[in-house]
Amino acid sequence: MAEIRVLQLKPGDQVGIALADISPGDSLLSPAVSDTGPAPSRPVSARDSIPFGHKVALRAIAAGEVVRRLSQPIGIASQAIPQGAHVHLHNMGFENSMAGHAIGTRLSNAPSIPASEVPTFDGYRRADGSVGTRNYIGILTSVNCSALVTRMIAEHFRDPARLPAGIDGVVALTHKSGCSVSDGSRSMDMLRRTLGGYARHPNFAGVLIVGLGCEDNQIDLLLEDQRLVPGPMLRTMTMQDLGGTRASIRAGIEAVEAMFPDAAAARREPVPASELVVGLQCGGSDSFSGISANPALGAAIDRLVAAGGTGILAETPEIYGAENLLLERAVSPAIGEKLIGLLKWWEDYTRDEPAGFDNNKSPGNAAGGLTTILEKSLGAVAKGGSTNLVDVIGYGEPIREKGLVFMDSPGFDPMSATGQVASGANLICFTTGRGSCFGCRPAPSLKLATNTAMYRRMEEDMDLDCGPILDGAASIEEVGEEIFRAMLATASGRPTKSELLGYGEDEFAPWHVNAWL
Repeated sequence: MAEIRVLQLKPGDQVGIALADISPGDSLLSPAVSDTGPAPSRPVSARDSIPFGHKVALRAIAAGEVVRRLSQPIGIASQAIPQGAHVHLHNMGFENSMAGHAIGTRLSNAPSIPASEVPTFDGYRRADGSVGTRNYIGILTSVNCSALVTRMIAEHFRDPARLPAGIDGVVALTHKSGCSVSDGSRSMDMLRRTLGGYARHPNFAGVLIVGLGCEDNQIDLLLEDQRLVPGPMLRTMTMQDLGGTRASIRAGIEAVEAMFPDAAAARREPVPASELVVGLQCGGSDSFSGISANPALGAAIDRLVAAGGTGILAETPEIYGAENLLLERAVSPAIGEKLIGLLKWWEDYTRDEPAGFDNNKSPGNAAGGLTTILEKSLGAVAKGGSTNLVDVIGYGEPIREKGLVFMDSPGFDPMSATGQVASGANLICFTTGRGSCFGCRPAPSLKLATNTAMYRRMEEDMDLDCGPILDGAASIEEVGEEIFRAMLATASGRPTKSELLGYGEDEFAPWHVNAWL
């Protein structure tokens, strides 16, 4: 029988995480990772076959006992669990969040970096003072009916010979709505807010909005709602006015070409890291997400916030059960209560779902060792680091404060990231344990692998391996510094793997209010 190392993340945790596949009879060595360092090893004999990344009982767990990981409740034993047994869907569940709702009890006093020491990146300073990390021309649609025309306009410029130097590309972002949606409805408000956020996004040097002409989401109403003023670098057109599909494609190509001279004249210049606005995403999560990549990304965000920058945490269903870790760092009761209000809305919104909040956990998450949404949330919140929560905003609302901000969104990654970019994210950091393939134009997306085995298997898609944390070869702080430096390099123009592969247009997905979308 083999000796297998498992991770006990806090001394009081009844479970450990398998760092290799376990067979019955294997001897499990579980050094407990605590604030003061590893505790003595305690051998446990495995009773079951337990996959890599899954949980094993380090002591007997009684039926009805709260199971903890990182000292946080992640579920309740649905039956007695012997020492050495596999702990997963068959013997653990939950009914409701067990998180406390104390607000502002653990505020951070971490100092800011002096202005003279704030690192810089090379970005595009726009006329309104915002800073871009890319220099695209964007084509947006008011309605699904103009999607084909929009894609054909962008397709014309796939030929590098038709694209001037200095422009990163012409990006077509289409969606499946814009009609049969009432003015004043939540869905229409969110759609217009999303399109408005993209129309003014600093990663676009210029934008063309294409409509059909008879849709509910009329372009003039969109412009009025979002206080957008047409001009040389914000152009609009409607297919019915232009005479149909081919005429609109020709007119669209001409409109994009007319924006080229100003767009190509933009130049990168050194700007402080305080101009970075980073959307924090995790998808295809596994049991290691909350141990390696997510806390390392959190360490990078702590550095960014200390430099005056902004991180946007999102995916409201994926903080459920771990919301206390954010509420404790809310800078005011009003901000804490707003976060609690979002969770209450989601509880009502998901009431008719077969598994409520737990429906969010995907088959891939479970296969990677995550048993409940409480456990998944515990890892997801780690992306926000240890800095204070300075604001809570609605989906796609503009960022009002610098620091760690929470944005309401579903747990579906493309919809959540789309809202973050609409709010102003000029960079996305995306952690994954199963191997999500993702991009989010116009914002570059850095992919962070939670474990080395997956990184090596999907290295073409992954930008950085956080697996050395699991092996003890690197600390969370060291990998956090590496991620922070990768953020600056990416913001300065270094292409990400997802950009090289062509991801980022199909993932544009504005949120419409139906469960889990």
